[in-house]
Amino acid sequence: MSRWRPPAPSSTAIVTREGFEKLKAELDHLWHTLRPEVVRALAAAAAEGDRSENAEYTYRKKQLGEIDRRVRYLSKRIPLLKVAEGVPADREAVFFGAQVELEDTATGEVVRYRVVGPDETDARRGWISIDSPLARALLKKRVDDEFEAELPGGRVRFAILAVDYVSG
Repeated sequence: MSRWRPPAPSSTAIVTREGFEKLKAELDHLWHTLRPEVVRALAAAAAEGDRSENAEYTYRKKQLGEIDRRVRYLSKRIPLLKVAEGVPADREAVFFGAQVELEDTATGEVVRYRVVGPDETDARRGWISIDSPLARALLKKRVDDEFEAELPGGRVRFAILAVDYVSG
C-alpha cells in the first residue's frame, strides 16, 4: 500500500483584515519566540546522552516538526491571501464578511454565523468558512430569502432574518 495521498482541494485565498493580522502574528510568534525555545530545549535534551530512550528529546523533535510544518504552511499561504476590505454596496445581500442571522424553518431555532476565510474559521464564535456548504448556499441571498443547505446532519431549510457587516 502506498503512502501517497491526493492533494487536498485548494481553499479560497481570502481573509478578513483581522484574520490576516492574526496569521502574521502567529507566524512571527512561531518563528521568533516558540521555535528558538524548542530548539534550545532540544539541544539540552540531546546533550543528555542516549537519544533512543530520552522522552524529552523525542517530544521536542516532534514539537519542532509540528512548528516547522505550520511555519512552512503560513509562509506559503500568507503571500497568496487577498484581504477583503470594506463592505459591499448591497448590504442586504450575503457576501464575504457578512454576519447572518438564520432561522431553521423546521425547528424555529435561530443561529448567527459570520462568513470568513478558511484560515480563520472558529466554530465557537460562529465563524464559518466561505468554502463550507452553508456559506456557499448563503452567498448572494438576501434578507427574507429561504434556501436549503446540505449539512452533515442532512438537508436543512433556512430563512435569512438579518444581514450585517462588521467593520474592521
